[in-house]
Amino acid sequence: MKTYENIVEQLGDKASFYLDHVSEKITKDELQLPDADFVSKVFVNSNRSPQTLRSLAQLYGHGNLKDTGYLSILPVDQGIEHSAAFSFYKNPDYFDPENIIKLAIGAGCNGVASTFGALGLYARKYAHKIPFIVKINHNELLSYPNAYDQNLFGKVKEAWEMGAVAIGATIYFGSKESNRQLKEIAEAFAEAHSLGMATILWCYTRNDAFKTDKQDYHTAADLTGQANHLGVTIQADIIKQKLPTTNFGFKDLQFGKYDDAMYKTLTTEHPIDLCRLQVANCFMGKIGLINSGGGSKGASDMTEAITTAIVNKRAGGSGLILGRKAFQRPFKEGVELIHAVQGVYIEKRITVA
Repeated sequence: MKTYENIVEQLGDKASFYLDHVSEKITKDELQLPDADFVSKVFVNSNRSPQTLRSLAQLYGHGNLKDTGYLSILPVDQGIEHSAAFSFYKNPDYFDPENIIKLAIGAGCNGVASTFGALGLYARKYAHKIPFIVKINHNELLSYPNAYDQNLFGKVKEAWEMGAVAIGATIYFGSKESNRQLKEIAEAFAEAHSLGMATILWCYTRNDAFKTDKQDYHTAADLTGQANHLGVTIQADIIKQKLPTTNFGFKDLQFGKYDDAMYKTLTTEHPIDLCRLQVANCFMGKIGLINSGGGSKGASDMTEAITTAIVNKRAGGSGLILGRKAFQRPFKEGVELIHAVQGVYIEKRITVA
């Protein structure tokens, strides 16, 4: 299989833009880059227990990307976050959570992330076959009007009892409820570590003021980067973040702390450099950054997923957490798409910029 040639073909006239870029603001030499010994290099001197290191090693050591330092995770909690009917109408098979787990196994993912209910229903059958990541909080969609809030759906101990190697959680940084969420999840992460589990934080920004008539700053590199920095501060072992699409959130919205010089010093407008700023905010790559794959748009999904993986990898990130682009299509096509993304991380000719 000509992986590199296929990737170049997918990128088309954008191939050189993504594959030949060199980051000169924050250089790759300043980063902790993913490799086979990533867990030991980063966490051996940390306060994480041997049990937590074992859980991290299970996650990094499973699936098609095992022992590369990269992660390919299937997340399917959209049944709560976006409503089940809207999430699964394109492929109703995934109303049955066993098919979620089967897709993660069939695609050779490092782990599967889903709800207490979905993973708990099949824990005895699959928890020893693929690492489980239990998402412990959600934004339930039936409150009217909708609020930017995340509520706990279960206890950390329940996730541990079903054999999960990690818990996942979301904080909506910038929302009115973010201080409560921050406190809840900091406590949950401490408990997870005490039980020997790893922790993954969905570091999303949410505030109506972050979206103006001219620009949506929810995916600005400076705002998402700061969300990442708050996430690693409460000892997330892995950060999940949306790929940055713009910058200058603090400056253009006129809040927080910023200086024109910080933008010129740290980054450029290139997508890889914007993502590099996200990586830098994760303790210079010592806490792995996985970017989300985004929603499914149909025919363009393969190109978009490969592009996101290239930006993440070349920025110094640690992988992709991709769901809707995979499970909102027939099983075989979903597996092929995930394999194509994994191919970016396996391909040695795609290097860190």
